[in-house]
Amino acid sequence: MEAGIGDLLPRAELRGLISHLRSRAFLLVAIFGVGFIGGYPLAGRAIEILLDSSDYRPDGVEVIILHPMEAVLLRLRIGFQLGMIISGIFLICDISWNGKKIFAKAKRSGTGSIGSIRDFFIVLISALSLALLGAFYSHEVLVPLLLDYLSEDASAANLSSTWQLQSWVGFVSGLYFASISGFQVPIIILLLLRYEIVSEDGIRKNRGALWFLGMAFGALLSPPDPLSMFLVAGPVLVLIELALMLNSLTKSR
Repeated sequence: MEAGIGDLLPRAELRGLISHLRSRAFLLVAIFGVGFIGGYPLAGRAIEILLDSSDYRPDGVEVIILHPMEAVLLRLRIGFQLGMIISGIFLICDISWNGKKIFAKAKRSGTGSIGSIRDFFIVLISALSLALLGAFYSHEVLVPLLLDYLSEDASAANLSSTWQLQSWVGFVSGLYFASISGFQVPIIILLLLRYEIVSEDGIRKNRGALWFLGMAFGALLSPPDPLSMFLVAGPVLVLIELALMLNSLTKSR
């Protein structure tokens, strides 16, 4: 573990995980499709709520539509994001259930066994709870703060606050997607520690690299501006530290 960040994920276990993902490819695509198809009509309702709500549109801001396909493209985008979230939560629960078998086979140390129903439901409830927490963070902090900041910045530059529907709703949905996805990171960290794919000592020694990866993760998921990146990545970094603390507390018992 002292060689660097590359040692955090052993090659055998990584190959086993990739092999398992390949075997689950069809099921993941099917689950994504369910989320995508179900998310398309829900996205229409979400767009209506945003247009009728004053919480997501600061005073003096006018929303315009430049072409008639904007609403359709937004629905597709939100459906895609919902499908990705559902697929991600399923994958986390799948690894919690089959992790022992996957990594035991990869290390050729036996056939391994599936997880317990109790642990599976703990992971499922935790993933859903963190998803709701991420949505709450976006609703109460992230989205209002950034929209007000952008509106005030435009006003300070004597620019008219006219927002395109696709850019506005896409910005809001992107922040929700980034927060919900980012808040799943502590579960992933705890699963890696639980199955001894990484060690807590190895994570602590490579904390700087992990923080950099956390910031890169925030930049990848968040809309393309520095403030959004920091506001998305910040809670993820805090949750990583909380996951390490929780692992230390449960391991000492």
